[in-house]
Amino acid sequence: MQLNSARQAWHDCLYTAWDSQGAFIEQLGLLGAMVQTTEKQRKASHAVHQALAGGIQVAIGRLPRSIKAFGNFMYAPRLDADTQEDAEEAVFTMVQQRSPRMTAAKREKLEYVVKGVMARYRYMHQGGQSANDDPLASPEGFRAWLDGHYGVHLESSNWERDWGGFVSLAFECCEDLDKQALSPVAAAIYEMRRAA
Repeated sequence: MQLNSARQAWHDCLYTAWDSQGAFIEQLGLLGAMVQTTEKQRKASHAVHQALAGGIQVAIGRLPRSIKAFGNFMYAPRLDADTQEDAEEAVFTMVQQRSPRMTAAKREKLEYVVKGVMARYRYMHQGGQSANDDPLASPEGFRAWLDGHYGVHLESSNWERDWGGFVSLAFECCEDLDKQALSPVAAAIYEMRRAA
């Protein structure tokens, strides 16, 4: 495990390597379940990985549930539906708290706008280097994606007035939660490097 960035460390501390893909598929096929074995992982590099991963996992474990869910949504190697729902709820709640009053119909559509922004934000920051371009930067592309994925149709007329501010706000909320999730991990990395 390398301590290059908080994003990469979050991913790597939760990643469990298999000795071979064939062994995994064989276990899954024969037993119908995964079985953890330790006999092939008695190398010094594995012990170092586990020690470093433990320090990062402690930092992650101390986070509030919603922030931890957002971090796992962004950087965990596996994403389950419950974690995704918790992360979406955290961002949606934050967006609502920072938004002016709105109708129930608009709030219902806003939930899907937030989910769409989160998918965009995750794509842009995956890999730990935040190097990907926004795949749905144009309003037309984003509206088509929302319609295709969720069946939510948003009008193109007055896009900037009706939805542009909410999209920007959702990105800001994602950035705020991202910082809150990553700062304790970055602090743990700093302490590990200092102690080494």
